Amino acid sequence: MGKLYLVATPIGNLGDMSPRAVETLKSAGLIAAEDTRNSIRLLNHFGIRVPLTSYHEYNRIEKAHELVDVMLGGTDVALITDAGMPAISDPGEDLVRMAAEAGIGISIVPGPCAAVSALAISGLPTGRFVFEGFLPTDRKAREERLGAIKDETRTIIMYEAPHRLLRTLKLLGEYLGAGRRISLVRELTKIHEEAVLTTIGGAIASCEASEPRGEYVLVIEGRSKDELIADARRRWEEMTVTEHVDMYISEGMDKMDAMKKAAADRGVGKRDIYKEYNAKA
Repeated sequence: MGKLYLVATPIGNLGDMSPRAVETLKSAGLIAAEDTRNSIRLLNHFGIRVPLTSYHEYNRIEKAHELVDVMLGGTDVALITDAGMPAISDPGEDLVRMAAEAGIGISIVPGPCAAVSALAISGLPTGRFVFEGFLPTDRKAREERLGAIKDETRTIIMYEAPHRLLRTLKLLGEYLGAGRRISLVRELTKIHEEAVLTTIGGAIASCEASEPRGEYVLVIEGRSKDELIADARRRWEEMTVTEHVDMYISEGMDKMDAMKKAAADRGVGKRDIYKEYNAKA
């Protein structure tokens, strides 16, 4: 039985291609690439003469079945993407899943990854983060995704193409607020590599003044816990104590636990909630 090798390739600078990546590609029986036209230039540069086949968004399932059969027949397959780490925001995730389900061994040859590289130079917190890839093109799905990250406290990483950047920034401004900090990272490892730490509002103004160029990684500051607490307090203040306690009772809590939870929400003592709730009961 053959193996599946996930091989990271440079995101701009060919000097980032590791010796192990070159050796793995040379020893594979077949290389599956997102865009063979792009990949052939990389392979030629490193003198890699191995059969090449296309594996991309539009054939991700059908071709994955074919590649699994190839590996079950004893051939090693190396998977590469246009740039960076395959299977991350990439159709390769389906091939990996199907290979694992077939009992095929999978090995990683790590290397460049635009998301992590952008995070490292963003100037924003790196301890906890969430990767969102590209926003969906469907309007409803896009709005759901933005709604889901609105209160995210971890640093958020997204990819975006230059011709869609301004639209995406305006959407982020609507959902996250113009004052939220963001780092616009582009052209990683290339001559014009740049990371600009600003606000969403500042990024919008910059893009309106000058046409964006290059592929972008957006690294967005998570929402502060203090803001979340303040928002929650405002919501509770719009409710009476009775409404607040009854809400938790309707969810299955007993009265004492509901009063305790309401007190914690409102930042007051349980005795205060007890007195007010029972006075109006």
